[in-house]
Amino acid sequence: MPDLPALLPPPAPAAGGPPHPGPALDGSSLWAALGAAGHLARAYRDGDVRKGIDVDGLADVLAAADARCSIPATLSASVQLATALPILATATGSPIEPVLTRTLSGAATLALAATDTTAGTDLTALRTEAAIDPTGVTVSGSKEWITNATTAEAFLVLARHRPGRHFANFTWVLVPADAPGVRVRSAGSTLYEGSGAGHVSFDAVRLGRDHVVGRVGFGLPVFARHIAVERLAGALWGVALCRRALIATRLRLTERAHQDGTLWNRGHVRQRFAAALVRVQELNALTAQAASAIAGNYDLQTAAALKAAAGTTVPYVLGECAHLWGAAGFADGGMQELRAQAALFGIGGGTTEVVLDAVAEGAEHVLDDLGRPALQW
Repeated sequence: MPDLPALLPPPAPAAGGPPHPGPALDGSSLWAALGAAGHLARAYRDGDVRKGIDVDGLADVLAAADARCSIPATLSASVQLATALPILATATGSPIEPVLTRTLSGAATLALAATDTTAGTDLTALRTEAAIDPTGVTVSGSKEWITNATTAEAFLVLARHRPGRHFANFTWVLVPADAPGVRVRSAGSTLYEGSGAGHVSFDAVRLGRDHVVGRVGFGLPVFARHIAVERLAGALWGVALCRRALIATRLRLTERAHQDGTLWNRGHVRQRFAAALVRVQELNALTAQAASAIAGNYDLQTAAALKAAAGTTVPYVLGECAHLWGAAGFADGGMQELRAQAALFGIGGGTTEVVLDAVAEGAEHVLDDLGRPALQW
């Protein structure tokens, strides 16, 4: 199997800015390239999405994508690999199997349509409805800020099948993008243009009963399991992104003349860089420690802690790198643009504040784990 980076075009340096992935591949093109080379299966144990995530394989795919593609393009792949495909794979039969096969081959993209018109962190308040009867399902409502919306062949829609906030009131439905009543419009985000971000509306979309994914009422429990894996994927990607930014920043600092030396010779510059480097080391260590609990047991508490760490570390590191680049960081595709895009790590998949609440709820257990056996006297 060829090396992943060899599959993708080389980075294109910005004029006056840092070496960065060029715009050659958007999210759907990246997905198609990885699928055509058989690399998407590397993210799963034994190449089988139903067996769960292979942590090393997922890390390899995300790092390779980050090294050659934009943040929006890598986001497009990450959401599908870590969340959309594993959720779809919890069900079988037609039309689910053909969509799963086409997406895993790279021939199609799949959009995870969970975020509603309500606050994205309050899923039990979502308004999109799935009226299920013995012969079919009718989907009505709207989804906002959906990655891959403008390129997807199908939408994996989280909808309520009955009123109320109870966790058993929600179900997944697979909605073809070309079904009557589906309307898609771009989110109009320059920063995330390559991710296919958009808004989707469902106007009484009527589908067969076989479009219901998994058991009715298991939408949120299934989502909770796989959002844990998405948070692990975000941390793996965050480490790769920070490493790339720090490498480019150190190179610039060692080459940028200042007095009789370079900027790298300035003590305060080196200390600022070192502080960011330490933060990445901390995130990398926590990711390694948490990986098996999340990938193997879908540990939500551990995933929340990891998401909180990535949500604070990645924006901090990219912010420090952007500062150290000075005016050159404002070039098109430069470090300031990466810094702005990296703000997503503190928002997407659960805001830092929300996941910190989850961490606080499990504080007693965490503190117990941090303890050491008492010495026997």
